[in-house]
Amino acid sequence: MKLSLFSVSYAGYWGQHVLTLSEFIAKAAALGYDSVMLAGKRPHFSPLDVEQDTLASIRAKLQQEGICCDVVGGYTDLSPTAAAEVPYLEMQIAYVESLARMAASIGASVVRIFTAYETGPQSPHALWQEVVNRLQEMCDRAAAHGVTLAVQNHHDLGVHTDAMLELLYDVDRTNCRLGFDAWSPALRGEDLYQAALKAAPHMAITTNADYLRMPRFHYQPALINYQPAQPDMVRAVKFGEGFIDYPAFFQGLNDGGFEGVANYEMCSPIRGGGQEENLDTYASHYVQWMNESVANQKQQDPAR
Repeated sequence: MKLSLFSVSYAGYWGQHVLTLSEFIAKAAALGYDSVMLAGKRPHFSPLDVEQDTLASIRAKLQQEGICCDVVGGYTDLSPTAAAEVPYLEMQIAYVESLARMAASIGASVVRIFTAYETGPQSPHALWQEVVNRLQEMCDRAAAHGVTLAVQNHHDLGVHTDAMLELLYDVDRTNCRLGFDAWSPALRGEDLYQAALKAAPHMAITTNADYLRMPRFHYQPALINYQPAQPDMVRAVKFGEGFIDYPAFFQGLNDGGFEGVANYEMCSPIRGGGQEENLDTYASHYVQWMNESVANQKQQDPAR
């Protein structure tokens, strides 16, 4: 797998240290990554800010640092909205098409997107068909730029692995693949090995982070006891130190034939705080953990 660092990790969304895009590319190269994934919004790779000269400078910086960009991260929610007169879905289609054009210009072949949150009164079946239709149009427009869309198992619709595979079947586009992550099935109780094994043949990328579960309780004075509260809180920790069984996940990906991009992200508050030094420690630890994991696999199976 090609190791990639997601620029969301240094974007400041959760109060962490912010790097410019040029600084981030240099950082990823210095930390030992093969590639970068750029967040398709401010402060890094927004269609509102990126012009032809910007794309040229990004290409030059990637070449200077000896690193590539394989993935652009798009942010979509294809659920219906209350204001029927506002073309929200059209705006998102145009946004994804812009990201595909920008991605192709810097050598990236994948744009990551999301499905939809189930927040309104629309029936799940109606929402499903709406999302399928929008994904088909997005894929057709991205195909004109030679770009694949990777649908991440993040939003409500199609989040279970079996549902995601059914969604791909309905979309029926060769440039619609999965952006399959371990944290989602792990939190929802899926078997990580089996989920990864099923998803692997249909994947373009995986984006990784590790988390600690923090169970919650409400004190009941009358009972002098606690009542469990759901769901648990989670907190990002160094890779391999959380509850997610990444050895099982990666074994499933390997057995399923996945050889794509393995991104690392810090997309929430992390243990130790958001100072640059702590972010660097987490990001470099991922490279170390992944390299050691590959070395251990080769020792166990020299044919790999």
